[in-house]
Amino acid sequence: MEELWRSLTPQVLGALVRRYGHFETCEDAVQEALLVAAQQWPEQGVPDEPRTWLIRVASRRLIDLLRNEESRRRREDVVRTPDVAPAQISASDDSLTLLFLCCHPALPIASQIPLTLRAVGGLTTSEVAKALLAPEATIGQRISRAKQKLRGQPFRPPDEHAERLTAVLQVLYLIFNEGYTSTAGDELGRVELAREAIRLTRMLSDVQPGDGEVAGLLALMLLTDARRSARTTADGALVPLHEQDRSRWDRDAIAEGTELITWAMRTTALGPYQLQAAIAAVHSEAKTAAETDWRQILALYNLLEPLLDGPVVRLNRAVATAMVHGPDAGLALLDTLSADPRATRGHRYHAVRAHLLELRGDHATASDTYLTAAKLATNTSEQRYLRTRATRLRIP
Repeated sequence: MEELWRSLTPQVLGALVRRYGHFETCEDAVQEALLVAAQQWPEQGVPDEPRTWLIRVASRRLIDLLRNEESRRRREDVVRTPDVAPAQISASDDSLTLLFLCCHPALPIASQIPLTLRAVGGLTTSEVAKALLAPEATIGQRISRAKQKLRGQPFRPPDEHAERLTAVLQVLYLIFNEGYTSTAGDELGRVELAREAIRLTRMLSDVQPGDGEVAGLLALMLLTDARRSARTTADGALVPLHEQDRSRWDRDAIAEGTELITWAMRTTALGPYQLQAAIAAVHSEAKTAAETDWRQILALYNLLEPLLDGPVVRLNRAVATAMVHGPDAGLALLDTLSADPRATRGHRYHAVRAHLLELRGDHATASDTYLTAAKLATNTSEQRYLRTRATRLRIP
């Protein structure tokens, strides 16, 4: 039920904003409609057309809110024709238009991204904060200010997409990442959230068919999501990339992603999403983990790092460096991040260090470092994996 609501929320919100305006009030109305659904659907069953049902209930609540907040003259201007029943509002998918609205150039990119993750991706404020490595209070303030600034903005596709494309791509990337590996919770990922990111990126690709970075992002999502069925055991335990049964990878998705990235790199200017997709494609080409072309991957990371600010690329480059030049070389590169709080306050830095220490044969220190990573991880599946690695290294 939660996944159904998550997928329907941006569509219902988009339909209301397109019809009435008032972004912030529409969001309040949608949340109240979801509360009604949470009370009624478990007992009465999910309606045949749940999106239309939610639009109808949210619209009625929205009209009540507008009546309470605005004068009669303003109400008539916004609601327009009171004889039009809420059920007649189009239930078409407005998610992409909502996406571009949230990435309006009037908003700073620091506000565009959390707002879109909240409104289109359906993430909670806490999840957005974790995805952006920022305090929850700060993210909440940015979202609130962004919604205030969008008041009165027309709900229609922008005439020019280019000025909003950077933010849109980053938002879709973060939504997919949250769906593929959740920042918190008992499940490793949320399939519907990742699928929604892929769906929106396909829609964006239709709008921007010649854009190499749009194609690169879609390719990256497809090549990464292709591994989903091999990422966990039957009981939900995480399986790292080098231990996965590659016969379970989705070869159709890999073929589509490889074709996309090959076209983009041959015909368009090189960008960070293309390089990340190319790295994923190299992993996909290897029949076994031992056959992975780590030299090519390292070369791609060397190209990527100047284009993509942040510690994540260097963490990954440290692993590739270790696979090519040995674990000491990888650890030396990792040490350059030891004073960067963006890296060290999360679990991934310590998990990578533990992995490289394990490769070097320093099992005792690696075990302790895996436990440090486990304490910082907020996803239960990742915690279990890290603790299991630590325990195994302690066994003679």
